Amino acid sequence: MKRRVAATWPFRPTVRYSTQVASALRTETIGGVVMLLAAVAALVWANTPWEGAYKSLQTFEISPHWLHLGHMDVQHWASSGLLAVFFFIAGLELREELAHGELRNPRDAALPVIAAAAGVAVPALIFLAVSAGAPGASVGWAVPTATDIAFALAVLAVTFTSCPASLRAFLLTLAVVDDLIAITIIALFYTSTLHWVPLLVSVALIAVYGLLQHRGVRSPWVYVPVAVLAWYCLQRSGIHATVAGVALGMLTSPKETPDGRPTNAERADHALRPFSAGVAVPVFAFVSAGVGLGAAQLGAVFTDRVALGVIAGLVIGKFVGVLGGAWTAVRLGLATLGEDLHWHEIAGVALLAGVGFTVSLLIGGLAYTDPSQFERVTTAVLIASVLASAAAAVVFRRRVRLRARPD
Repeated sequence: MKRRVAATWPFRPTVRYSTQVASALRTETIGGVVMLLAAVAALVWANTPWEGAYKSLQTFEISPHWLHLGHMDVQHWASSGLLAVFFFIAGLELREELAHGELRNPRDAALPVIAAAAGVAVPALIFLAVSAGAPGASVGWAVPTATDIAFALAVLAVTFTSCPASLRAFLLTLAVVDDLIAITIIALFYTSTLHWVPLLVSVALIAVYGLLQHRGVRSPWVYVPVAVLAWYCLQRSGIHATVAGVALGMLTSPKETPDGRPTNAERADHALRPFSAGVAVPVFAFVSAGVGLGAAQLGAVFTDRVALGVIAGLVIGKFVGVLGGAWTAVRLGLATLGEDLHWHEIAGVALLAGVGFTVSLLIGGLAYTDPSQFERVTTAVLIASVLASAAAAVVFRRRVRLRARPD
């Protein structure tokens, strides 16, 4: 008797399949590839005859009046809502580094922290120098200061297969500190209006979240409403709501339980990292990266001082800042270079730090409200990220060959 074949559509993923997908999304390589594919899809769509549909998607408003959040289109929901999850994960990573990682020992932490600080300052100065004289240019000084964690770690994993653990830890710590500085910059310099009542309520809710974490409460059904309300109140206050994400992430407890169960930080990371890597960041990339790549659009980028300042800041400024900061720290005796690290590898990471992407696009959208200027800045960030990735890949592939040689 012929065996009956079950219908394969509609596709209903099994629990095992869903678990495998979630597990894959917890690796930097897969998360970075998904984000890259989303950005490529946006670029392809934005350069077809259906470009108008893409623009309509970006500006489609989803702002129920009862939320009192003003005019929130798809782009705003992606940057303020979905990226809050991304920054929550960044906050978890920073707390982990402080508790058990490179930042636990001040002397070990000095190298990536000083490199990160210099890697923020030098690109900003180069941007201001290159864009000097362009009307309204200075407001975007922070665009080339950020490093994209997911993208950078994915490039490192793919191009430097024999990467020492200490180098990956250096890049991770550098990027996390970089993101913390970036989110502080957003809170301080990109807040136009401030409403004190919702701000104070948000701060109180964040404090309650921290207190519950300190008391060892474990139920997510307690934390989710508090976190969502804290995000909502901060969004209404005028401060970018991603700040709530990083604050809540840093307050999530990494304290081990007596019975050996996963910590609150581990549980949160396990639950949210696949969503961040598979949904939040790719959706943000998809609705932000779609820019025209025709001759006219590219010509406008390479004649615009602001866009050139972004490219120079990310490609040159990040390299000079990170490598120069690390070298100066070691030279002055403020930090030490680990035995497994080599200056050529630090140089590769310094180049890789020029991959701005997610946070650079976020700051670019806050700095430049004019759509045409923001599109040029977005194109500049994409160009710089590709150049930085390619340059770092060359350095890392050479290091792979050298490490493979017999002594």
